[in-house]
Amino acid sequence: MNFDLSDDQLAFEETARQFAMQEFAPHAAQWDRDHHFPVEAIKKAGELGFCGLYTPESEGGLGLSRLDASIIFEQLSMGCTTTTAMLTIHNMATWMIATWGQEATKKQWCEVLVSGEKLASYCLTEPGAGSDAASLKTKATPVDNGYVLNGAKVFTILFNCFKGLAVFRDFIAPRR
Repeated sequence: MNFDLSDDQLAFEETARQFAMQEFAPHAAQWDRDHHFPVEAIKKAGELGFCGLYTPESEGGLGLSRLDASIIFEQLSMGCTTTTAMLTIHNMATWMIATWGQEATKKQWCEVLVSGEKLASYCLTEPGAGSDAASLKTKATPVDNGYVLNGAKVFTILFNCFKGLAVFRDFIAPRR
């Protein structure tokens, strides 16, 4: 089995490394010290496609594999682990919307999320369940034109910055 990176993966790696060293590394310590969330740096990352790494191409993302995304995240984290962690969360929420969202939701959110113009996060952590997705108590009950969500969340990363939010829950009714 060959574990060498492909030419594309090497190019992703180099692009992410250069970006991280130019845009993240010179500011990371100050961002941490000042408790600053670098929205402008995230937008620049979006210009390179780093805000929609594994979001399907049909929804404006790069459609990369998780391995490809991991190679990019590894390099970005060398510039700033905190900012990269936020990018991983944004990528997951964007991918969820692009993969399972209704067409109107995708149309409204995918382009602005993939570009980094707006940020997304997700709600997972619950009292008594922590981040154990199998133990979640939040329920979504179908009603006319949507769902009623019942439950509690105790922690949401990027809450003060997000424009889109994916809520982890169990459905009471069968999925359509």
